[in-house]
Amino acid sequence: MAIVFQKTEGLTGKPFHYCPGCTHGIAHRLIAESMVEMGILGTTTGVASVGCSYNSYEYFNCDMVQAAHGRAPAVATGIKRNLKDHTVFTYQGDGDLASIGCAEIIHAAARGEKICVFFINNAVYGMTSGQMAPTTLLGQVTTTSPFGRDASYQGYPINVAELLSNLTGAAYVERVSLTDFKNINNAKKAVQKAFKVQQAGLGFAFVEFLSICPTNWGKEPLEAMEWLKEKMIPQYPLGCFKGEDLTVQSLDEMIAAKKAEAGEVKA
Repeated sequence: MAIVFQKTEGLTGKPFHYCPGCTHGIAHRLIAESMVEMGILGTTTGVASVGCSYNSYEYFNCDMVQAAHGRAPAVATGIKRNLKDHTVFTYQGDGDLASIGCAEIIHAAARGEKICVFFINNAVYGMTSGQMAPTTLLGQVTTTSPFGRDASYQGYPINVAELLSNLTGAAYVERVSLTDFKNINNAKKAVQKAFKVQQAGLGFAFVEFLSICPTNWGKEPLEAMEWLKEKMIPQYPLGCFKGEDLTVQSLDEMIAAKKAEAGEVKA
């Protein structure tokens, strides 16, 4: 009998702790499946951040390291510079990456660190009860913006993908969504492209996932999906902001050439 669906070996099997409707689990599975399908599970190290996904080290079935709040890019930098043949990624939320870790992510991209960063944007601080984050939309109600985010008082949302795409060291920057089958498929392609960019040694790779937080948004999951489409995507448009010209074929050719060169050096 043909197998049409099975648990990926890229996940440990430990049940997720996330709230009902949260799309962290979808992002986890896409990354885990990609590691298995690309044959890099045994040579990949992930860096867990602080936030809802703080214990992602219990879910990904690869080597994992826990970083201090906002410091995942710095930890990943150290790992990659010492294990150059390994694939290294960080998994971070918007509070961790865009607020406390803002300097870390900007300088990692500016240096062109050869790491992948997977960024979950759900427009709030999730784990700590839904406070306003750098990505919170204008007018959005949170526990620390009870009357809605006011630009004159709390500033404007930060579009992280667009910001990082302006840095020379960033080789690939894309924003995807986890709202439906088509966008989830596109998100998986983006994850695999990010890994390939790193394997080709091109520089910093960044994928932003627009994700829902039904609990802190105070919405049912399906309602939250619609809210993301109607409210978040206009502020955070989907698409590739850098590295659009990097095709799968061209990346595969670069990776093959790099492996061949390494083989010649060893010989």
